[in-house]
Amino acid sequence: MNSFGRIFRISIFGESHGECAGITIDGCPAGLSLAAEDLLPDLERRKGGIQKGTTPRQEEDYPIFMSGVFNGKTTGFPVTILFENKNIRSEDYNKQRSIPRPGHADWVASQKFGGNEDYRGGGHFSARLTTGIVAAGVIAKKLMKDVSIQADVTEIGGEKDLEKGLQKAIDARDSVGGIVECRVKGLPVGLGEPYFDSLESVLSHFLFAIPAVKGVEFGSGFAAARMFGSLHNDAIENKEGKTRTNHAGGIVGGISNGNELVFRLAVKPTSSTPKEQNSLNWDTGKTENFSIKGRHDLCVALRAPVIVEAVTAIVIADFMLLEQKIKRVL
Repeated sequence: MNSFGRIFRISIFGESHGECAGITIDGCPAGLSLAAEDLLPDLERRKGGIQKGTTPRQEEDYPIFMSGVFNGKTTGFPVTILFENKNIRSEDYNKQRSIPRPGHADWVASQKFGGNEDYRGGGHFSARLTTGIVAAGVIAKKLMKDVSIQADVTEIGGEKDLEKGLQKAIDARDSVGGIVECRVKGLPVGLGEPYFDSLESVLSHFLFAIPAVKGVEFGSGFAAARMFGSLHNDAIENKEGKTRTNHAGGIVGGISNGNELVFRLAVKPTSSTPKEQNSLNWDTGKTENFSIKGRHDLCVALRAPVIVEAVTAIVIADFMLLEQKIKRVL
């Protein structure tokens, strides 16, 4: 339920306002040089309050290694990393407990867990838990020096001009969604299996676990439905498999073909919006007007690229270990 991967296997834990959030990474090869400072650049990219439109909540996010690292190198045993939660304001959530927030997991969580869930800041549904995923992504990237992974926000609120899209939400006193595109270069041919363990299937599985992701497309994606087959087909130019076009996005038959892996994600508007809404008060059984308090992102897509890169790196590292493209001892 809370784990992912076959050889490079991660398990996440913690809550938004609990003592800490963290991750355990099993299957990490022994002998990889690893220090807390290696993780800091990507962890900094994930933080809120760094750029316009993100939550003002800022945590230190300094990684605490609890196991799996000795004398500056991985031991081959599980690596466990903790991130303390210090900058919390749980009272913001006590005040609005009577109204399950629309777009959030409040209502379904209460139904599933019988009201025992930690509702503060979304509890274990919170994007706070992506901190550990980003840390694991850094380790996965270090295992694949010849693979380049780059994700960027390409659209906010339907606008290619990101500032313009963000300003529309500010003017409307509302939240807004966006599109994130990821490109991966340097992949070997042959990652993935037909059908259920295709590279697209496994990557999509994890990408949809990122909070707020509502759609994933590879290559031309949904635009392919409006194309002729002769135009969508990628003609092969040489024996290395280089194609003239890349409508497939680097995956054919569920298997990487050696061309650039390209995919995009649709990120929904932040559910916590300052705009007044009307929804159920489960204490009274009636609907009423309310507004959500607390510190939230205006556009969660802005903080998503580094998380997308991490997820992609984890999936690819796992596939490469399966294909023995990465040694178990470095």
